[in-house]
Amino acid sequence: MQQGADFLSVAASRVAAGSFWSAVVRTRAKLRWLRHDAAVSTLDGPGKLSTHVEVAALSLGVAVVLLGVKFWAWLATGSQAVFSDALESIVNVAAAMVALFGLAYAGRPADRDHPFGHGKIEFFSAAFEGGLIFFAALVILWQSADRLLHPVELHRIDLGLVLTVAAGIGNGVLGWYLIRYGREHGSAALEADGHHVMSDCLTSIGVLVGLFAVRVTGQSWFDPLAAAVMAAWLLATGWRLVRRAAGGLLDEEDPALLRQLVAVLGPRVRDGVIRVHHLRAIRAGRFRHISAHIVVPEFWTVERAHDAAELLAANVLREIPGESDIDFHTDPCHRAYCSMCDLDACSVRQQPFAGLRPLTVDEAVAPDIDSH
Repeated sequence: MQQGADFLSVAASRVAAGSFWSAVVRTRAKLRWLRHDAAVSTLDGPGKLSTHVEVAALSLGVAVVLLGVKFWAWLATGSQAVFSDALESIVNVAAAMVALFGLAYAGRPADRDHPFGHGKIEFFSAAFEGGLIFFAALVILWQSADRLLHPVELHRIDLGLVLTVAAGIGNGVLGWYLIRYGREHGSAALEADGHHVMSDCLTSIGVLVGLFAVRVTGQSWFDPLAAAVMAAWLLATGWRLVRRAAGGLLDEEDPALLRQLVAVLGPRVRDGVIRVHHLRAIRAGRFRHISAHIVVPEFWTVERAHDAAELLAANVLREIPGESDIDFHTDPCHRAYCSMCDLDACSVRQQPFAGLRPLTVDEAVAPDIDSH
């Protein structure tokens, strides 16, 4: 009987305080924010490409030029290693075209059919690129085995070395730029393209080793051997790209993003924001979708809880710039949170405040029932 009276007393205090919290059902206030960062905006105007698309177009143009250089080297030398490098560059051009299309499509704003935007197309682009690399590596392995069994004499090795060095330097600079840009702006497609181009640079190094060994020793079998080693490297690169793209398509957890979020949210768990739990964060290309439950005093009004969630979201957007979709739900507290709540004006406290507890990733991602 006493427990029932206490229950009714608490419920009455909530209503008297002007709160919409139910004594039995926990309601939630939602906040959705969407910010477009000017540096990575989608379309700046009719017919004007975004920065991402311009970078992809640059990658495609350079890939076409380097493809021509490598085929010139192959025609001059007849080298299997050089042909393997040129074949990988064909894949590079095809992948750059897919990345260009994917980035243009990913830049479309969210609509009714795609309420979370079109960013995941970047993962399709990355998976396609990884698959092409893997397939090219299998072809190179097959042809290398044939050349080992049926060796041929190479020609104009010096010219082949010069052209391969030039192509390797071009790919190295472009790959470094694409990887750096893709990581800074959260573009899976551009980062994958950068890794692909960088792998092309490394295969050029393999070509140089093979051609130099043939020139010094006169043994032509060094050429297909170098091509086989490059193919093994490409197999591993293709698999890694496909694996990462599959993780993005399946909404795999992003540990780095979660750590960033906890670093922002942790110092703000005070003054009525009691705890954060059920934190979820995924990437869809360069877009981030973030959601969490925020525990606030049960006697707060919905308006006050909404304002607290709004302020918290603004802090996240300010300290982790970029394009983000944030959805915060506010939950009313219960007695288990009394010892970690520093709010002075609390009419329902049953335990004294024991001190603020640091927020960890494990707690933040856990459901409410496991977070204390």
